[in-house]
Amino acid sequence: MEPAGHPDAGSGVEAPEPEPEDGLGRRAVSGVLWLAANKWVVRASGFATLMVLTRQLSPREFGVVAAAMTVIPFVYLLSDLGFSTYLLQADDVDQESLSTAFWTSVGAAVLLSAGLVMLAPVLAAGFQSPELAQILRVLVLAAVPTVLAGVPLSLLRRKLAFRAVALQSLAAALLGQVVAVVVALRGGGVWALVDQVIVTQAVIAVLAWRCAAWRPSLQVSTVRLRRMVVFGAWVSGVDIVATVRQVAESWIISAALGPSALGLLNVAQRLVLVAQELVAASMVPVSTIVFSRVRESADRLRGAYLKALGLVYGVVSPVMIVIVVTAPGLVPLLFGPEWGASVGPTQALAVAGIITLGAMLDHGLLYGLGRPGTWLAYAVVVDAATVGTTAICVRWGLAGVTVGFVVVALLATLARWVLISRLHGWGLRVSARPFLGIAPITAVSTLVGLAASKLPPDGSLLGVVLAATVALVVYAALLRLLASHVITAALGVLPVPERYASRLGRLFGLGRAPAVRTW
Repeated sequence: MEPAGHPDAGSGVEAPEPEPEDGLGRRAVSGVLWLAANKWVVRASGFATLMVLTRQLSPREFGVVAAAMTVIPFVYLLSDLGFSTYLLQADDVDQESLSTAFWTSVGAAVLLSAGLVMLAPVLAAGFQSPELAQILRVLVLAAVPTVLAGVPLSLLRRKLAFRAVALQSLAAALLGQVVAVVVALRGGGVWALVDQVIVTQAVIAVLAWRCAAWRPSLQVSTVRLRRMVVFGAWVSGVDIVATVRQVAESWIISAALGPSALGLLNVAQRLVLVAQELVAASMVPVSTIVFSRVRESADRLRGAYLKALGLVYGVVSPVMIVIVVTAPGLVPLLFGPEWGASVGPTQALAVAGIITLGAMLDHGLLYGLGRPGTWLAYAVVVDAATVGTTAICVRWGLAGVTVGFVVVALLATLARWVLISRLHGWGLRVSARPFLGIAPITAVSTLVGLAASKLPPDGSLLGVVLAATVALVVYAALLRLLASHVITAALGVLPVPERYASRLGRLFGLGRAPAVRTW
């Protein structure tokens, strides 16, 4: 049986006090909104940065760094050992537990970093990219601060101090982007991307330590270490499987199609990840904590889960629709005509992104329930299928690879519905309802938006604006007609005075928006 939270009696860190339902709901929503606001600002500025970098760097240079960034995560994933997630969901943690997690992670990071430095030439040869060896050795400087920040960030998230976490991430990201632009404009080439990663992670670590106001002691407990390893092994397994999948995909594409193709795909992935991270990914760290605190009540858990799932699909889907309908004009306008081959992959990845939006929330649900092993089993099957599909479809180029992603996304979503339904004992229809309710609206809005994009000359700014506007208007109208409960739920969680929420409700023809009761 997999462990849920285990109380660790002691002093130094107090367990969170039981919180009323509406208080927990408001704090959860506040956390999501702070993280989402941070991602909006970071991604908006990141677009400007990316527009500069894509005009200074070649697709090959992007591809080399993309290959390196599939390897570097192994260092901090194997160093963290899942301890950060354990600290989030545990019923109680003390100074001895925190210090044990910290010193174990630091020791593992030192050993793994040294190993990566020695293996860098071998990995570079495997990716058929000689310059990769030096880049990997330098990027070790980004892995170390990431490990050092693990425990302080877990403490801040455990306290639901997501405002502090968001502001730290924002400051780090903006500084990293400034460094990247300066280095690129000074002819630094690929090192602009490398320096951006290092600076961002270093700043996050410094600010997290300052804000958490925690210092490790020399207390290390083998009893607590064993407990954390049992739980963390499942969590680390999920992350390692995902990282192995990324390495395998990158190697297959780089070996079969070349580093430039990998760079084209990487830019498409960055564009789509923006939409997913703006809201949906912001829910993952919050949902793990919230679900862990309401897991004793089946009704509260089901209500919180279904409401959050409906909001994810309803709020994030229109952003993904805009990417699909505007990609033919938007990608060349933003990044330059040489990146036109990224249009098709961008559209396919956006479609796959809509289908799999619920996966991020299910991830947080199973971690919050103390069942990371269940998610690991699911991840192994899906990631293996993704790699196998990539190996088969690469013969048809990037188009074949990304269409394969869509097929796997559909099958993985169906499997996830079955998994969640059996876990909670409710019907498959209940798990599928949020997606099936929004799917027809999404499909019609996308088709209408694509048709509108053809009216002005291809690739024009007018076509981009018209396609986005038409798609969003159609989406809002259909959402109001067929799924008004999503709008009502969204208005209900807005952190604005009730009179303004009511006015927004009347604007959509829904009357007064309800106050927040559950997340």
